[in-house]
Amino acid sequence: MASTLKEFQASRQFKVTDDMKQCFKDEGYLLVRGLLDEQEMGKILTAFENDAGVAKYSFGRDDGHGRKSKYYAWNQPGNDITGMVARSEKVAGTFEQLLDGEVYHYHTKLTMKDPYTGGRFNWHQDYGYWYYNGCLFPDMGTVFIALDRTDKENGCLQVVPRSHKMGRIAHVTTGEEVGADLERVEQVLKVLPVVHVEMNPGDALFFHSNVLHQSDQNNSARRRWAYLIAYNRASNNPVTPHHHPQYTPLHKVPDSAILAASPVVEEAGKDYFLGDGTEYKALTTKVAG
Repeated sequence: MASTLKEFQASRQFKVTDDMKQCFKDEGYLLVRGLLDEQEMGKILTAFENDAGVAKYSFGRDDGHGRKSKYYAWNQPGNDITGMVARSEKVAGTFEQLLDGEVYHYHTKLTMKDPYTGGRFNWHQDYGYWYYNGCLFPDMGTVFIALDRTDKENGCLQVVPRSHKMGRIAHVTTGEEVGADLERVEQVLKVLPVVHVEMNPGDALFFHSNVLHQSDQNNSARRRWAYLIAYNRASNNPVTPHHHPQYTPLHKVPDSAILAASPVVEEAGKDYFLGDGTEYKALTTKVAG
């Protein structure tokens, strides 16, 4: 089954409308074109492309299909330009309205699919992982911000609208990735559509933690970088400590703080997630029961 996503266009003074909130409630996502403008994207790309931390802290995971997906992740937003995006009203404030309550920064990651070698991300729900982190409710979500043009050729995000209404699906291991039970996914895809979310730099997809999604390998000559910020409702504070933060108040900033920030990534206070395998081993042990 195939379909298209309902989309909204960002305005200079972006505000979440009732139609946007209803779309997220019904479909499990909110697609906003041009949430970050050209000037903001220029500064963010400059910061990431000149960030020594990409080489220092990034790590790869075998996708179970002969390639690796690369990540660069941290737990606290910080005070640099990446933190200003994560703390901005049009990003964090939007999720507070979509999740109907105060949120805090759960983690951020840069996902990198290199030309011809970038791996796939298997079908999964984010709450398929976060359930095991002591988060009792799926009152969580992620915003996927395209840093490059993302399309079918370089492995754009694919989502299953309305799949958040099914609840959490059992997850299993494939290669070094944990993904949704494929037998269950096969049945889901008989009744719900798959949508390829092709995006331009600055477009943003907010999606619920139970939305089923994946992305294919990058078989193009173009890289595919994306900036993903995850949030948890303050009321959903994890009941057990784990490798991502428990409730930490998020100090939001006006959208103007993005352009006011220098185009530099600062390591201070980020609490980088090193991907040393500890969290993966813990998760696969829990998934295996």
